Amino acid sequence: MATADLLTINFQAILGRVRSYYFPICSVSYVPFRAATDCSVWFTVTFTFDRFVAICCQKLKAKYCTGKTAAVVLSTTGILFCFKNAPYFFMYRPMKVIDNIPWGCIRKSSYYTDPGWVGYSWLSTVLTPLLPFVLILLLNALTIRHILVTSRVRKGLRGQSKAENRSDPEMESRRRSVILLLTISGSFIILWSVKVAEFLYYTITGQDQNSYNDSEYIFQQAGYMLMILSCCTNTFIYGVTQSKFREQFISAVKYPLTSIIQLINKRTI
Repeated sequence: MATADLLTINFQAILGRVRSYYFPICSVSYVPFRAATDCSVWFTVTFTFDRFVAICCQKLKAKYCTGKTAAVVLSTTGILFCFKNAPYFFMYRPMKVIDNIPWGCIRKSSYYTDPGWVGYSWLSTVLTPLLPFVLILLLNALTIRHILVTSRVRKGLRGQSKAENRSDPEMESRRRSVILLLTISGSFIILWSVKVAEFLYYTITGQDQNSYNDSEYIFQQAGYMLMILSCCTNTFIYGVTQSKFREQFISAVKYPLTSIIQLINKRTI
């Protein structure tokens, strides 16, 4: 999830500025940006489902919650969304041509009128983020309901009265998992809401995004900004809440330096 988030930021924040001027880079950079964004969103869904299985489905947990399953799910999701976003390569046209050199890029007018493009646009928005909205809300509701029921049962079995304050390590662990789960999925839903509203606006009104007035353009760009911010938050949430994530991140940062030192030592010896 963190890798997909960082790729989204890099493709949009760095290459996104370049593609505004150089047409050849436009489609080449936009396709991986959309693929990374889709992966970031659906990795959030798979994370939510993973927490649901780990907390609510104890029989399935041993088979599903493994490193091998995670690798298969993540790689399959990444490959599928790379293929799904391939049509975006043909979406742009040059904004202007100077001395037979194309400059800038703008969406083709047919993107808003051609039935194939309109259907593809709806499919893309349903897959990211409308369907993830529904799945995340449903899985979170089921997870929280299960935890509340389990909490009442465990309190009854432990004979815990209101006057007592004995800690329950299992419930404390689940409480922390739920806080992390709700923080990630809640920030995702809130930050994507403006982008969804903007999509529904130009779809219902039938307006071309290229002809937005100032206020409509500001609303559109605010949606893009919050969408990118959604990809920023997960990495910081992991860094704050997950000690294993911090350890692995530090190890990844140190690895190149450690390898160089080891190589120098071998040559010296």
